[in-house]
Amino acid sequence: MEILTFWQNIPLQIDPVIFSIGNLSIRWYSLGYLLALLTIYFFLKRQLKSQKKPFITLDKLENILLIGFFGALLGGRIGYTIFYSWPDFLNDPFSIFWPFDQNGNFVGLYGMSFHGGLIGALLAGWLICRKYKISFLEVLNFIIPVFPLGYFWGRLGNFFNGELYGRITESGIGMHFPDQPALLRHPSQIYEAIGEGLILFFILKYFSRKQYWSDKIFPLFLLFYGIIRFLIEFLREPDPQLGLIVWQLTMGQLLSLVMIFTGSLILFLQNKSGTYSDSDS
Repeated sequence: MEILTFWQNIPLQIDPVIFSIGNLSIRWYSLGYLLALLTIYFFLKRQLKSQKKPFITLDKLENILLIGFFGALLGGRIGYTIFYSWPDFLNDPFSIFWPFDQNGNFVGLYGMSFHGGLIGALLAGWLICRKYKISFLEVLNFIIPVFPLGYFWGRLGNFFNGELYGRITESGIGMHFPDQPALLRHPSQIYEAIGEGLILFFILKYFSRKQYWSDKIFPLFLLFYGIIRFLIEFLREPDPQLGLIVWQLTMGQLLSLVMIFTGSLILFLQNKSGTYSDSDS
């Protein structure tokens, strides 16, 4: 019983702020973004060094990751505004990129959309690959299998920030979160860190080692991420400003259905083109 009580009260013991200097506060959420970038970088750097004939230089890879990271931040903020907070944007357009609260405290870019961040990262990556005159799809197939490890840290950042928690539950796995400490809720951030992070990482790594699938990693990512996210969203609390939209689904589920459809369509078109070998390695 003591172990269960300890588990359920973990979020109440976490201060989302690591430390503060004046009005500047460094949050675990921000650290999660940094760990995500570093994890992806060091895994890819190691993989690049293991290749006999690397298709890209390390300095170009570093630039792609850095620009893609900022593209993800920009796209994530814009995506959140479009998908989740359009009325607020109309009332205060400048708030989309304003990193301070009403008291002048630095809070960063609060309110990010994964789907918007993905679009932003893809667009930024495509632009710099075009500049370097290297294959965007080849770069995608190289980076995407490692990407879920970065996402893992992002979702843990949500957990430490006490946000994006799950729906009310009577199960012992539920936790008390600071917003409503009397209620037990699914720790959906942990579910997503495991499902869309670790499990998706192992799925993509498996397929990336298969010759037939190695050039189809991006649509596989869209397909499997969409499926995993869609299922976990049934345990995640809907965004309060939106609630359930159509067919009793959340915005995250609707966007995930778009990912599933897009990934499936790309796979169908690739298979129809007949440009891939049927042999596995």
